[in-house]
Amino acid sequence: MRETELLIPAGSLDVLKTAVIYGADAVYIGGEVFGLRAKAHNFSKEEMKEGIAFAHERGVKVYVTANILAHNEDLPGVEAYFEELKEVKPDALIISDPGIFAIARRILPDMELHVSTQANNTNYGTYLFWHQLGAKRVVSARELSLEEIREIRAHIPEDMEIESFIHGAMCISYSGRCLLSNFFTGRDANQGACTHPCRWKYSIVEETRPGEYMPVYENERGTYIFNSKDLCMIEHIPELILAGIDSLKIEGRMKTALYVATVARTYRKAIDDYKKDPSLYEKNMEWYKEEIGKCTYREFTTGFYYGKPGTDAQIYDSNTYVKNYTYLGTVEEAVGCRIRIEQKNKFFVGDTIEIMKPDGRNVEALVKGICDTEGNAQESAPHPKQILWAELDQPAEVYDILRKKAEP
Repeated sequence: MRETELLIPAGSLDVLKTAVIYGADAVYIGGEVFGLRAKAHNFSKEEMKEGIAFAHERGVKVYVTANILAHNEDLPGVEAYFEELKEVKPDALIISDPGIFAIARRILPDMELHVSTQANNTNYGTYLFWHQLGAKRVVSARELSLEEIREIRAHIPEDMEIESFIHGAMCISYSGRCLLSNFFTGRDANQGACTHPCRWKYSIVEETRPGEYMPVYENERGTYIFNSKDLCMIEHIPELILAGIDSLKIEGRMKTALYVATVARTYRKAIDDYKKDPSLYEKNMEWYKEEIGKCTYREFTTGFYYGKPGTDAQIYDSNTYVKNYTYLGTVEEAVGCRIRIEQKNKFFVGDTIEIMKPDGRNVEALVKGICDTEGNAQESAPHPKQILWAELDQPAEVYDILRKKAEP
């Protein structure tokens, strides 16, 4: 059995640390330029250094995205950026554009290069093409089935790696190469500035009847003809591993620490349980499903892994998320039951909350008191990003995450 990597996204330094603590084998991040998540916080050069050092101290790799589809004016900046990355020393670059790939090979000849899903990697011939150019890994297009991935594995060298998305948001267009954002708003999805028009509500207007809106598909919530469900493969870990996938990738560089911790911890346990004993994986299935449902999501689908999905299997008729738990904060300092956090969402003295621990435990706790950094007591934590001390009736540790069940 091949080694299996759990690859987790991080849009900020704090989330990178959360991903590392909660079970990632590798984390992928974006710099301030040339990545496909322009609206994420992203990493400065110094934050990259700190994050890579934090990860490497714990045996975790860090990959940097440079996966835009470049225009002429981008190329000089790419060269300068890759010169800077010599000093930063990530473990690999994720690239989709052949021109950017060639620059990376020239400026960073010893750097491991991974080919992004944006390059539409749908067959073993494409994998072999990139391998001959020096790529270590190719990220499969989201449109591939497990059968197709198995066939790719059989036709590529043993030392070439396959990475595939197994959880998170799905683009309705072909492997993320969408033109809607650019057409409607002038913001190019392939340059990292997607406005997600696939999540908007649409109607048809006939040319001779302006102002008369006719639904494409109608129910009480509206019409969302491009809006995909979220991918979730937690129930299919054995099939993913046996297909020969080396890296199981989670989508979500714009997600919260709670989301990242929840997904990383759940998939970490599922992978480890299966490799230890397949019957243990089956035994713990209900725990995996219950935990994965505690993060924000838009219903779930298995995408294209078992063939082309029908409309009902992929399209979701609402642009709203299911949100079962609210993120309160991550413990930054702890003295027994007294903890310091940067508050993310409102909670009150007297609330029952949950302490989420990296080892898989969830500990129920009562909030006995809240005060600010000057010791002034508060009945609630109403201001996002306020630094607070909270007194709980259960002990907590640094990197524990506090969450609260959402109101019905």
